[in-house]
Amino acid sequence: MIYKPNRLRIVLLCFFIISLLSYYDYIFAADQRSSGVEDQTGIEVTVYNSNIGLVKDKRQLRLDKKGIVELRFMDVASKIIPESVSIKPITNPNNFSVLEQNYEYDLLNPMKLVDKYVGKQVKLLSKNPYTDKEEVVTATILSNNDNNPVYKIGNEITFNYPGRIIFPEVPANLISKPTLVWLLDNRVTSKQDLEVLYLTNGINWRCDYVLVLNNNDTKSDLSGWVTIDNKSGASYNNAVLKLVAGDIHRVKTKRVMEADTAVFMKPTAAPAFKEEAFFEYHIYTLDRKSTIKQNQTKQISLLSAQDIPVKKEFIYTGRDYYLLNLYRDPIKTDKVGVFIEMANKKENNLGMPLPKGILRVYKYDSQGSLQFVGEDSIDHTPKDEKINIKLGDAFDVVASRVQTGYEKISKNIIEVAFEISLRNHKKEDITVKVIETMTGDWKILESSHEYKKKDAFHITFDVPVKKDKEIKLTYKARVRY
Repeated sequence: MIYKPNRLRIVLLCFFIISLLSYYDYIFAADQRSSGVEDQTGIEVTVYNSNIGLVKDKRQLRLDKKGIVELRFMDVASKIIPESVSIKPITNPNNFSVLEQNYEYDLLNPMKLVDKYVGKQVKLLSKNPYTDKEEVVTATILSNNDNNPVYKIGNEITFNYPGRIIFPEVPANLISKPTLVWLLDNRVTSKQDLEVLYLTNGINWRCDYVLVLNNNDTKSDLSGWVTIDNKSGASYNNAVLKLVAGDIHRVKTKRVMEADTAVFMKPTAAPAFKEEAFFEYHIYTLDRKSTIKQNQTKQISLLSAQDIPVKKEFIYTGRDYYLLNLYRDPIKTDKVGVFIEMANKKENNLGMPLPKGILRVYKYDSQGSLQFVGEDSIDHTPKDEKINIKLGDAFDVVASRVQTGYEKISKNIIEVAFEISLRNHKKEDITVKVIETMTGDWKILESSHEYKKKDAFHITFDVPVKKDKEIKLTYKARVRY
């Protein structure tokens, strides 16, 4: 049986081929227009404290032809998230429409250049060690595995050839900088303003705080600094800068951990950021434009406050497993921690939402020299909330614990008793807050000091200890587990 093609199918196939060829002629006939920072009329950068930034790049340019135009938009961040890109006309939303969007990132570098010339001829330039003259030979690159080119020179194969490679030209499919490419259906030939918006990785910010205590640890001066680290692959010149503080949900990807550096600077001018609530976060806008260079760490004053009341606390915390186990020897491993507490309130010269960061504490010694006394990380702190900073463990305040009773009442009920010794070797009287961690269904049967039930699993004792004295705190508890 001889197959006879359907005439309609042949006609449709021909029509499809003609349409496809017309489309490609249409595309390849498109005018090209390149745009760089020279066209830029403004840029705004919003940096989030999750290693991401939002860039709004405004440019003014002329597309000289109506119809299909290829716009090559250069000088964008190399760590751009291509899926986040959008372009829109500012002057008139009907000036053009977007047909295609591409991101070209096959960037020119020495190893890629060698890869593109595998199987092709290049010249090798080296210096003769005996004549001190430069010699040029023609070679064919056979491979570039592990970035170690293998050459064929004449009829011989070699590698580790001394000298440098001379390439005849740059391959067409390698570009010098990341480029966004749009295929636009353009409708005007006059100058027009447009805005390109995209997200980029590699730009981050954090807060560093410096707290300076007074002589008796009752008041302090606080300064806060914003540190912006730009590794996004682009510079942002004379940009409107905004910072967003908050825990923004993102799809988890591999993140690079950045080393933290200490900072201690006293602000020389009033803080330059204006703070306002934004969605469920807070946004801080710099009151002037700023240039953020690639591979630059920039620090800007965020806040400055003086005479903030603080409270120093000595805290000794017991473990939850102490109640259930039998101990024959004293427990001396637990330390008495030193904490500073302050309230983020307007009447305390604060009251500004504080972004998370590291708070470092300093104090002047007897010679008037400023010394570092400890640091702690703080979370995002709204106004009217308290901040607790652990500075370290007390040197001159010692605690130890002895189990003075352990009786099994039934299969799942025990009665346990402890004696906690607190010794103060300081030159002044102090109060130690003892926090005992409870477990199971518990009840305090007796105690030497009054206690407060903090929550279902913690009780606290405020124990005064005079200088060079020892105080013993005792209590007995019944625990059902």
